[in-house]
Amino acid sequence: MRVALVGNFAPRKCGIATFTTDIFEQFAIFQPETQLDVYALQDPEDPVVHDRAHAEIRRSEPASYAEAARRMNEDGVDAVWLQHEFGIFGGDCGEQVLGLVERIAAPLIVTLHTVLSHPSAKQDAITRRLVARASHIMVMCQTGRRLLIERYEAQADRVSVIEHGAPDRPLRLSHFDDGGTVRRLMTFGLLGPGKGLETAIEALPAIVARHPEVVYRIVGVSHPNELRRHGEAYRQSLEALAESLGVGGHIEWVNRFLDTDELVAMLEDCDIYMTPYLNLQQATSGTLSYAVALGRAIVSTPYIHARELLSDTGGMLVEPSDAEAIAQAVTRLLDHQGELEALQLRTYRRGRQTIWRHFAANAKAMLETAVAPGRALPATVERIAPGLAAFDALCDGTGMLQHGHYAVPNRHHGYCLDDNVRALMLVNRVPWRSPGEELRRASTFASFLQYAWNPDAKRFRNFMNYDRSWCEDVGSEDSNGRAIWALGDTAAHSRIVGLRNWAAQGFASHAEIAFEFEAPRSIAFAALGAAALLEVDAGNRVAQAIVGRCGDMLEKLLCRTRRPDWTWFETVIGYDNPRLSQALIDCGRVSGRPAWIEAGLDSLRWVMANQCGAGGQFRPVGSESFGRGGDILPFDQQPLEAWAAIDACAAARRCDPASTLWLEHGRRAYRWFLGENDRNVPLADLQLGSCMDGVTPLGANQNVGAESLLAFQLAYYGFEQMLGCAGPDWREDAAQSHQG
Repeated sequence: MRVALVGNFAPRKCGIATFTTDIFEQFAIFQPETQLDVYALQDPEDPVVHDRAHAEIRRSEPASYAEAARRMNEDGVDAVWLQHEFGIFGGDCGEQVLGLVERIAAPLIVTLHTVLSHPSAKQDAITRRLVARASHIMVMCQTGRRLLIERYEAQADRVSVIEHGAPDRPLRLSHFDDGGTVRRLMTFGLLGPGKGLETAIEALPAIVARHPEVVYRIVGVSHPNELRRHGEAYRQSLEALAESLGVGGHIEWVNRFLDTDELVAMLEDCDIYMTPYLNLQQATSGTLSYAVALGRAIVSTPYIHARELLSDTGGMLVEPSDAEAIAQAVTRLLDHQGELEALQLRTYRRGRQTIWRHFAANAKAMLETAVAPGRALPATVERIAPGLAAFDALCDGTGMLQHGHYAVPNRHHGYCLDDNVRALMLVNRVPWRSPGEELRRASTFASFLQYAWNPDAKRFRNFMNYDRSWCEDVGSEDSNGRAIWALGDTAAHSRIVGLRNWAAQGFASHAEIAFEFEAPRSIAFAALGAAALLEVDAGNRVAQAIVGRCGDMLEKLLCRTRRPDWTWFETVIGYDNPRLSQALIDCGRVSGRPAWIEAGLDSLRWVMANQCGAGGQFRPVGSESFGRGGDILPFDQQPLEAWAAIDACAAARRCDPASTLWLEHGRRAYRWFLGENDRNVPLADLQLGSCMDGVTPLGANQNVGAESLLAFQLAYYGFEQMLGCAGPDWREDAAQSHQG
C-alpha cells in the first residue's frame, strides 16, 4: 500500500506533529511494506524545514490543498490518512481542509484528534463533512466513537478506536528510601491557559511541607498561539505564583520542546506524572499515553482520555482547579511506597496494549479495511450481454419508473420522459427473439413520448406522477432534446417499419423546437438524433439544419473558451460531458465538415485525459464538479458519464479508425461498470442487467434507478458497436457474444 499521510510534521513542535512523525517512523519499523508519503502542513508565519516530507501544504492557501490533492491523484495513492485538528488547517475552524478531501479520489481515512460534544456551527459542519466523506474514521477513545455515532451520525462500522501509540520500554519502578532522595513530579506539553498548571503549583506547598524532597518538573515551551498573542506572560505568571507561595525552588523549568528519546528519559525519571488539565473534553493526550506505557503513576483531572485510559489502573483522578485534591493524591502516593509501586505496575500493564508495535498493526488493518482490493477482470466479461430482468422490473404499462430503493422500484417518484426515451433507444439495440417482443416493449415507451407532447406549449413534458398526472406543463430543454434524439434514433435503428415511420413523422412534427434551444447539451442531444436520421434520410432538411446549428455553435464555444490547459466548450464541467464531443464529431461526419470532426476529437481527447486515474481506471467527472469553474472533482461518479464516454469513443473510432486511443478509452469506461473504478466496486449485475446508481467516496450507491440501469445497458451496446469498428476479429467476437 501507498498512503498519503497528512498533518503537522517534525520538526514542527506540537502534539499533532509528534504523532504524525511517530506514525511515519513506527510504520517504517513495524509495517515497512506500507509506503507513507508525508504531506506536511507548512505555516508561513512559523516555517520549518520538512526534509523528510513528500510534499508540503501551505496551510493558509486554498490552492495548495487543491494542488496536494492533484498530486495524490496523479501518484495513485491507495489511501489518504488525514490527521485532523481544527486549529492546524487554514480558514475559519480549519475549513480549508475540505478543499483537499473533496478532491482526492483515493479512500479517505481521518484520525479525529478532537470530537466535540458542543461544537460551533462551523465546527459541526466541518466534522459532518469529514464523517460523510471518510471511508474510515479513527479515534483514540470510546467516548469519541460514541459521539461520532450518536451526534454526528457516523456509521458504526466505519469508526475504529485505536489508542495512541507509545514506546515499548522495560518498567522502572520508583525505589526510594527516607534518605532525602529527590522525588519528581512531572508535566509535559505546550504551555498555555487551560493546562491547569497554576492549580498544580498551588498544591505544591502542602506537598513540600510533607515531602521536602519533591521537585516538580514542568517541561515544554509556550504554545505558539500563546506566544503570538501574549508572549511569555503565562509562563511568567506561573513563575511569579510559585515564588509567592515559596515553592519556586521546588520547580524545575525545562523551557524547550523535547525530542522523543529525551522525553522518554524524563518520564522514566519521574515518580508521578500529572495532567491537571481544565478542558474535560480532551480526547487525546500523547504524553499521557507515553506516561502510562512507561508505568508512571498518574494524577490527573478526569478529561475524556484520562478517564478511559486510567479506568482499570486505579490512577488518581481529581476535579479541575482543586489544588487540595492534587496535594492529597500526591502525598498519599509518596507516603506509601508499596501503593505507588503497585499503581505503577498496574499502569504499565495497561500501557502494554498501546505500544507502537500494536498501534502499527491495528492501523495497518484499519487502512486495509478502507482500501478494497482490485479484482482482475477477464477480457471475456466485456462481451457478456446483460440480462433484462431488472429492466423489466422497473417497467409497467405506463412506462419505466424513475427510481429504485435498492433493487425495488420506487413508485413514489413516478416516471420521467428522460428515462423512457432512453428505454426506447435501448429497445432499438437489443436483439429480441421476435418482432412482437420488440414491439410490446417499444410501443410502451413510444406511447409515453407521444403522450408527453403538450400541443398548447409546443414542448414535451418530463415528470409524471405514478397516477399518470403530469407534474409540469413544460419539461427541461434537456428532456426535450433527448426526445428529439430518441425520435431520430428510432427512425434510423428500429427494426419495425411502423415504429420507424412513427418516429420519422414525430421528428418532422416536433424537431423544429430544437432551433429555440439555448443550452449546449440540449442542442447536442437533438443533433445526435438528427445525425442518426441523416444516415437513412440524407436529404432531411430539418435534420440538416439542426446539425448545422449544433456544429457551428459547438465549434465557436470551443474556440471561445479554449485555453492551453482547458480544451472544452464551457468554463465549467457538467454532466454527460462527452456528448458534446460526440455531437460535434457526428455533425462533422454527416455534413462533411472535417474541421468539426477534428475539434470534436480534440475535445474528447482532453475530457478523457481528465477522466483517467493514475492506475488507468476510468474516473467520471464527479457530480460535485457541476457548476464549479475550472474544477474537476472525483465524486459522485455517475453511470451516465461512462455511457456517454463509450458512445463518444465509438463515434471517434468511426472517424479515426487508425488510432487505438478510442478503443482503450471506451474499454476503460465500460470496465468501470464492472468494478475497475476508484472503489473497486462492481456496479453492474450482468445476470440481472441491473446497475447501481454510481460510485461515492464510501463505495457504491446501492440504489438502482432507471437512469443508471439504462446507462449500463446502452453502454454495453455502445461498446459492442465500438468493437465492431476495430477490425474483423472484434466483429467476430462481438457477434459470437451476441448470439450467446
